[in-house]
Amino acid sequence: MGGAELIGKEEKEAVGEVFDRGVLFRYGFNEKRKNIFRVAEFEKAFSQYMGVPYALGVSSGSAALRVALAALRIERGDEIITQAFTFVATVEAILEAGGVPVVAEVDQSLNLDPHDLEAKITAKTKAIIPVHMLGVPARMDEIMALAREKKIPVLEDSCQACGSSYHGKKTGTIGALGTYSFDYVKTLTTGEGGMLVTQDQRLYNLARYYHDHGHEHNPEVPRGEDSHSITGFNYRMNEVQGAMGKVQLGRLDFVLAEQRKNKTRIKKAVADLPGIEFRDQPDPAGDGGDTLIFFLPKAQKAKAFNESLQHSKIDTKILPSAMNWHFIGNWKHMMEFCPPHRSDAWPKSETLLKRAIALPVSVLMSEEQIQRTIDGVRKAAKEVL
Repeated sequence: MGGAELIGKEEKEAVGEVFDRGVLFRYGFNEKRKNIFRVAEFEKAFSQYMGVPYALGVSSGSAALRVALAALRIERGDEIITQAFTFVATVEAILEAGGVPVVAEVDQSLNLDPHDLEAKITAKTKAIIPVHMLGVPARMDEIMALAREKKIPVLEDSCQACGSSYHGKKTGTIGALGTYSFDYVKTLTTGEGGMLVTQDQRLYNLARYYHDHGHEHNPEVPRGEDSHSITGFNYRMNEVQGAMGKVQLGRLDFVLAEQRKNKTRIKKAVADLPGIEFRDQPDPAGDGGDTLIFFLPKAQKAKAFNESLQHSKIDTKILPSAMNWHFIGNWKHMMEFCPPHRSDAWPKSETLLKRAIALPVSVLMSEEQIQRTIDGVRKAAKEVL
């Protein structure tokens, strides 16, 4: 659960101060709020943590994706390449922007397969969205090399990997834009909320305008007289989220360290089991540590393995428990918008995902919880393998 496990007195005090001032809106009312702007403070702290000059707080990770696509000036009919294993919001954002989702296979990292990415690029490709799924960074060296060669901007979906890194750089800071989610189950939570980061001032300004109905935030005039040059919508973060986010950000390194420690203990304790194969790690040191994934030889074995875990009251995370929301082959309600309009068009991804078991790793796992997880996995392996 990441940050949600640690919600306590500091968050309550920070949120209470916002209510005491009586201004929950992120802009204006300077005198009443005593010139205290928690969203702006959170943005500044987040940009410093990520090592980029610009960060924009928004209402959700989904909103961050939509705003980022607006900043890239995606137009109706533009093709956007993303991956078959992601949360449904990645494709929804492309559709909301008027784009055409072109979905590539994942490899054994369960992130975007650079080889299939290359095959999917056409003259209509206007952006690439690799998703750092379940804390593990994608193969950004290969992806960025292709993007530079083809002059295509990269928008990183780091909504499930806040704080993860790739060869020393935080995920989300490698491409033209990066996005993060702060919903309840993320490593950093504000209940809902999200963030967009970039090193490009032009993209930042376009995102800032778009997320606030086109407001250009001219400090020389009252908000009601502000100028506007593009259309937009309301994707603003509020002061309650900003106050809570700033507190949570101060704990992010602790969250990551504890998750990595607990994951390493579980992984080492089951590594000797025959018949399981761990997820590939493009950069093991950069893994956020919130999920341990391994593959079984066949889908039938994975199904039986999961049933054994359920009998032992061991939960899974997304795979297989929520694959309905995380694999495009299950999204029949939007298949008409996703060429080639067939649910069987991603056989490599489907085979990998149906062989996979994902175990959640939390921050405050007790010795008993860790051992119970280890025992449950070993018991399932004995029964199934």
